[in-house]
Amino acid sequence: MNNKYYTVCGIVEIDGKVLLVRHTYGNAKDRILLPGGYVHENELPTTAAEREILEETGVTARASSIITVQFKPEQWCVVFVMEYISGTPRSDGFENDEVLLLDVKEAISRPDITNLSREILTAYSEEHSELRKSSYIPKTADEASYSIFGI
Repeated sequence: MNNKYYTVCGIVEIDGKVLLVRHTYGNAKDRILLPGGYVHENELPTTAAEREILEETGVTARASSIITVQFKPEQWCVVFVMEYISGTPRSDGFENDEVLLLDVKEAISRPDITNLSREILTAYSEEHSELRKSSYIPKTADEASYSIFGI
């Protein structure tokens, strides 16, 4: 079950270029944006970001830090910086019809990028602080059910 109220997206750099997708539906139809999507019920946001990027682009990436969190009264979105692990970028042919690898400055300057993705990539390209993923896991949890950033 998807939960439309909790979403994630990720910045993945491959050979100095940022991974983006061209969306096929909704308000972002025909525009490029950072890959991401809904957090499933009982799923950690980190796991959701990793899953969504793999599903949408064929790329395996691991959440390494948080660059920002967006809050609305009815929704939140966590934006992760992801460590590229493996995979050749490709479209899922469903939610997106194109996967792009672009230089950050080129992506920011494109008229077909969503406003939010432009703002996120602008912050990413400038001096910014990130909350890094900690290796701390309390005795009452395990890596699959717990993550903390910033300590």
